[in-house]
Amino acid sequence: MDFYKILLNAHKGFGYLELLLTSLFIIALLATMFGLSGKVNKFLKKTTLFTMIFFHVQFLIGVIMLVINFTKGLDMGSVMKNADLRFQYVEHPFSMLIAAVLMTIINKKVKSNDTISLGIVIMGLIAAGLFAFAFPWMRVFGA
Repeated sequence: MDFYKILLNAHKGFGYLELLLTSLFIIALLATMFGLSGKVNKFLKKTTLFTMIFFHVQFLIGVIMLVINFTKGLDMGSVMKNADLRFQYVEHPFSMLIAAVLMTIINKKVKSNDTISLGIVIMGLIAAGLFAFAFPWMRVFGA
């Protein structure tokens, strides 16, 4: 098995875990905001931390895969002309990068504050939305 296939399988496997962690993060975020009067609890801190860690791991694996593909001679002009390739090589990585940065900011805010604000909740929903947009649903779950 070559290195790229190992990375691809790891990226897919961590993708399932990331779906679970993102769902738990959204549940914890909304429960904290609406159920606990905005007081940060351990569950929110842990789900935020693990979601952020796996966003970063996924992103790093994806960047390595991207570099491997472009060093094999993939042409950017042909990528931008094809909607499927554009999603895979441009929209997916950049959306995930923005989501990972937002998760890092959210993790910092959750760690350092006793309560969460509406801004943190909005950033969390945007990060989850970008993740949902950039997740390759059809490739992972099929049609």
